[in-house]
Amino acid sequence: MAAPFLAGLAVAAAALAGRYGIQAWQAFKARPPKPRVRRFYNGGFQPTMTRREAALILGIRENATADKVKEAHRRVMVANHPDAGGSHYLASKINEAKDVMLGKAKGSASAF
Repeated sequence: MAAPFLAGLAVAAAALAGRYGIQAWQAFKARPPKPRVRRFYNGGFQPTMTRREAALILGIRENATADKVKEAHRRVMVANHPDAGGSHYLASKINEAKDVMLGKAKGSASAF
């Protein structure tokens, strides 16, 4: 008498677990995708630095404020300073990117 009752209970538990699993899978598939954000700009440099390229180098948006530009420049420069084992070429490009973003660059294609 107890065996059919236990079998029915097991079938009901399996059905509920399956239902929960299907709902969880559908919720997992429906969630918005996470944007993939790169930590650093990996690519070559253009002959004349644009505002977009400067923003990518500093890791900020193109319409960032001057304070954000200076903060990002400091953070990137500390990581790539020539005195700390960084490259002189990269340091010059980082400085050029700061100048382009602040509108101080001569001969660069800044989009104001």
